Amino acid sequence: MADSPRPYDVVLFGATGFTGGLTADYLAEHAPAGLRWALAGRSESRLEAVRDRLARANPTLADLPLLTADADDAEALAELVATTRVVATTVGPYLEYGGPLVAACATAGTDYVDLTGEPEFVDRTYVEHNAAAEGSGARLVHSCGFDSIPHDLGAYFTIQELAKEVGGEITTPVSMRGVVRSRAGFSGGTFHSALTAFSRARQMKEVSSARRRLEPRPEGRRSRASVGHPRRDPDLGYWLLPLPTIDPFVVARSGAHLSAYGPSFSYSHYAGTKTLRYAAGGALGVTGLTLAAQVPPLRNALLKKVPQGEGPSAGRREKSWFTVDFVAETAGTKVHTRVSGGDPGYTETSKMLAESALCLALDENPNVAGQVTTATAMGDALLARLQRAGIAFERR
Repeated sequence: MADSPRPYDVVLFGATGFTGGLTADYLAEHAPAGLRWALAGRSESRLEAVRDRLARANPTLADLPLLTADADDAEALAELVATTRVVATTVGPYLEYGGPLVAACATAGTDYVDLTGEPEFVDRTYVEHNAAAEGSGARLVHSCGFDSIPHDLGAYFTIQELAKEVGGEITTPVSMRGVVRSRAGFSGGTFHSALTAFSRARQMKEVSSARRRLEPRPEGRRSRASVGHPRRDPDLGYWLLPLPTIDPFVVARSGAHLSAYGPSFSYSHYAGTKTLRYAAGGALGVTGLTLAAQVPPLRNALLKKVPQGEGPSAGRREKSWFTVDFVAETAGTKVHTRVSGGDPGYTETSKMLAESALCLALDENPNVAGQVTTATAMGDALLARLQRAGIAFERR
């Protein structure tokens, strides 16, 4: 850790928000001895309050460095990212606030991790900053929380189990589905990001097309996100409802980057319910939100009802849980795996973000640069970290 000429290994940007505060708590408890890290945000007084809270539990953090910068101040952000090897940011919605920080990291060769689930933002940063990041050596890794680590690394783990089952290299087409179940409240930030995405279908389509024109395709292989349909799963026994999230696109990009996924890989993504009634209710709810997002007064009213920066109590988070089941098939061979953990929207998300930042800063990882997925950038090292941190990846 001391070999880097930069003074910090990790800077947490957005440490004064709800999820940022949980991430700071996790780093305060789990960061290895000697880690050089700092808190960053726009308000020094609020950063001092976070540091004081951390120091009450761990007095050695009383002098934890504080860095101030606004999310739209390009000059201040350039100075901030030049001080560290990795920036972890919780400041969203990222489409509104995230662009300047990604730009600064791509230019400076600073690794970047965030929590975004916004496809338009991810595609836009690829179009605008991937080339600069490849040139500088920066690794830009989006979606390092519940969007999309359980799904991306869960698929990665499942491919490993499938390879064991077939006795080595996968040489035949693979179809995989992921099925999410949870008992938890959603975050205000996730809700704001989702409504914004629903209201920007045209812009999403345009920037997605621009990315496809730029992004190279794997030679002699293919990987795609497959749109599923509502149905009952014969292996899991759940009713399946296709989920319109960023997760299947992340998984498919990992499949495109990594030859271990076989010559042809397809992934479909669902919510799983025990009864048809809940599946139908979920479909109606998504449809209603999509329609409401098209009407500015309705959209604004909904956004006011679910504020950002707030979250459930510790007691409620302790009762929350998630599972993601994966079923993968190739040439008559089938495997079933599961990723599971506690509260997905806050507790586990802050853990995943912190461990991703530590993994980039401290571990031996694949030699990649540019905008890449968690599986591509960190793979086995991050998988091992999350297993040690209490998130289960298991064969069923």
